[in-house]
Amino acid sequence: MILTLDITTPAVMFPSVSLLLLAYTNRFLALAALIRQMDPCTNNSAHLEQIANLNLRMLYIKRMQYLGVSSLLLCVVSMFFVFFNINLLGILAFVISLILMITSLIYSLKEIKISLDALKIHLNKCKTME
Repeated sequence: MILTLDITTPAVMFPSVSLLLLAYTNRFLALAALIRQMDPCTNNSAHLEQIANLNLRMLYIKRMQYLGVSSLLLCVVSMFFVFFNINLLGILAFVISLILMITSLIYSLKEIKISLDALKIHLNKCKTME
């Protein structure tokens, strides 16, 4: 069985990856704005929990973005190989780009969970203030 890859197959990923990277950037910008609004002098336990949460979210967003961009880059490399009829390397690059995108999406799910945890911390803080 001979494996082949059409050049349009990796090209199909471009619109979705571009939108995904835009969504990742928006999450990063929202997080950066939130961090800049925080009062650095507050030192209670809820604040420390939020800082730990924000640090982890920044790490996950960084990984999401790196993996997403790497996936897009390997899609382009895959198209390059397919264009020059180097099908095996094209298929390999495309498979790796898919794996990177899946990993990026997993980090996205983890970041969403942590974001929800941050909201719970905030709601609990508001509840104890009543």
